[in-house]
Amino acid sequence: MWLAAALVMGIVEVTTGGTLVFGMLSVGALAAAVAAAVTVTEFVPWLVFALVSVAMLALVRPVARKHAWTPGHLRTGTAALVGLEAVVTQRVTGYGGQIKLRGEVWSARSFDVDEVFEPGIMIRVIEIEGATALIA
Repeated sequence: MWLAAALVMGIVEVTTGGTLVFGMLSVGALAAAVAAAVTVTEFVPWLVFALVSVAMLALVRPVARKHAWTPGHLRTGTAALVGLEAVVTQRVTGYGGQIKLRGEVWSARSFDVDEVFEPGIMIRVIEIEGATALIA
């Protein structure tokens, strides 16, 4: 039962975007599975599950979340361009246009399809999709 619970919580963790809550609970369930294998009482695996899960959530999760977030000055590639300001060089709509970003001309489109940006306007890069910058 504990191994199945650990597997289900592991799958939920992977499919929900990595909040790390279900991953920590999954580790608790694995520890409970070990406890269930070495003891005959029902109480001990539940106690192990609770203690290990709380410890993982309180001690390991904050450290893991801190390391999962990459500060802007450490990002590379197109991820480093997100959040930067650029200048519109050719009218940008929800369907296309051009901007100048870090000295290079990029194809762009507005993040909000109904929004239009005229040449000379300063904008912010919200996301990069392939070779197109989504701006706002």
